[in-house]
Amino acid sequence: MTDFEQEKNDIKQLGEFGLIERLTHGIILKNDSSVYGVGDDAAVLNYKEKEVVVSTDLLTEGIHFNLIYTPLKHLGYKAAIVNFSDIYAMNAVPKQLLISLALSARFTIPMIDDLYEGIKLACEKYGVDLVGGDTSSSLTGLHIAITIIGEAKKKKISYRNGAKINDLICVSGNLGGAYMGLQLLEREKKIFEEDSSIQPDLSGNDYILERQLKPEARKDIIDLFEKEGIIPNAMIDISDGLSSDLLHICKQSSVGCKLYTDKIPIHPETKRMADEFEMEPLVAALNGGEDYELLFTVPVSEFDKLNTQQEISIIGHITDREEGFHLVTPNNELIELKAQGWNGVK
Repeated sequence: MTDFEQEKNDIKQLGEFGLIERLTHGIILKNDSSVYGVGDDAAVLNYKEKEVVVSTDLLTEGIHFNLIYTPLKHLGYKAAIVNFSDIYAMNAVPKQLLISLALSARFTIPMIDDLYEGIKLACEKYGVDLVGGDTSSSLTGLHIAITIIGEAKKKKISYRNGAKINDLICVSGNLGGAYMGLQLLEREKKIFEEDSSIQPDLSGNDYILERQLKPEARKDIIDLFEKEGIIPNAMIDISDGLSSDLLHICKQSSVGCKLYTDKIPIHPETKRMADEFEMEPLVAALNGGEDYELLFTVPVSEFDKLNTQQEISIIGHITDREEGFHLVTPNNELIELKAQGWNGVK
């Protein structure tokens, strides 16, 4: 690389404000609630009669993502999507995103352009306005801090603490794919590190790799709720694993649960990769995490509306707290459900 090319790629040449201006140039606000976005000391929002729903997230290189096998464009997309998912998990709609970066010296302008291309793509696809953020230096790689803001009518918000005895336990999509995608990436990384002449073999695994590297948020399920007039009694997105996240609902709602193992949806590619790793696919589904599917409970009266939906599986029911938390096998054997998923600390 020539000195001129290096200068073009050096973030220091731009400075903080120059970098922010480059990354946010041409952003057009789409939502009525976004009064004023990037360009001042703060964004201005107006939600009128709606409730405001806010969440924040911190992603740290080496803990939450590995840039050896994660393209920066995919990382930007995923960073936005997982925050959209938090808002959908409240039965709300994401509207504004603020993102701040801490960057070490190894990051160049083209690299950050790629990261922001993924963020902007997610915002465009889901109708979210990027309205602000910040940049700073880092001594330890890349750190991404995100704040997501959404809206909902007060009577339609779903919390984790609203599950009722006899509620149906439901989940969107299928589970375990993201975890098996991660296992594949980690295996191929280890092989490459031991012998760089052996190139990673990822062929035939597009589904589980996309589940890990480029997940989607379940806006379609929230749209279905609106269409069918369904308001979940309790809801959470599956980021830590089905077992951990269902126990969050149960404990905050002071209820128990029975979860039927043969009802838990698992994709054929997830099963195949689990077999390759000599792992029980159910373990990946229960404890893997990062699926970003919606886990929710609804009254039994909603059964007919949900039973015909291909993207929703009814996997159990809520019980009295005194009955505890159990998996139910096809032989009706009860196994205690324990939280063994991701807890945010390594």
